[in-house]
Amino acid sequence: MTLDLMTVLAICAMSAATVATRLAGLWVGRLLKLSPNTEEILGAIPPSVLMAVVAPTAFATGWAETIGCVVVAIAATRLSLLPAAACGVGVVAALRSLGL
Repeated sequence: MTLDLMTVLAICAMSAATVATRLAGLWVGRLLKLSPNTEEILGAIPPSVLMAVVAPTAFATGWAETIGCVVVAIAATRLSLLPAAACGVGVVAALRSLGL
């Protein structure tokens, strides 16, 4: 495998653009005054995205993954995204180890 200088420069430029975009989003977000309805709507986006990611797995794979997706959906109502996803992964791992 060889590294091309232009490829490395392109990767560095893309990472700089990504970091700048994320920092600009945080900076602009501090300037905005959001209504309670808007904050509620924005708070519903992460669980919705999580469900959009796990739903195809629930319908296209085996029972272990389907049960894991149900656990993620239930856990996402109480926990933040990472612990909810970790619960689902743990359930899938446990069910697979049991042969399901």
